[in-house]
Amino acid sequence: MLISRVIGEIVSTRKHPSHEGQKILLVQPLQLDGTNRGNALVAMDAAGAGVGDLVLVALDGYSAMTSVGRPNSPIDMAVIGVIDRVELMDGAPFPLNPEKQQT
Repeated sequence: MLISRVIGEIVSTRKHPSHEGQKILLVQPLQLDGTNRGNALVAMDAAGAGVGDLVLVALDGYSAMTSVGRPNSPIDMAVIGVIDRVELMDGAPFPLNPEKQQT
């Protein structure tokens, strides 16, 4: 699983039948200091997340497809939770708000 931030929504007029009625999000994985970790990913939304939300993303196909209620569907990643708070054991702050991130 990855901590990520929702950076956009994907709109598709044609898609696999198993994706009908599902919201698809563009998420940016994050390091524990809040900086970007690699490239953005596409994930189905199982948690009602929106742009700007900090989320938990499942990367395993079985976990992803069952979390959105679509077993045996071509789904690799899914947003499975909206994160309210992150507490790190070393006491370092995790930036929840991108406007407050330090450069």
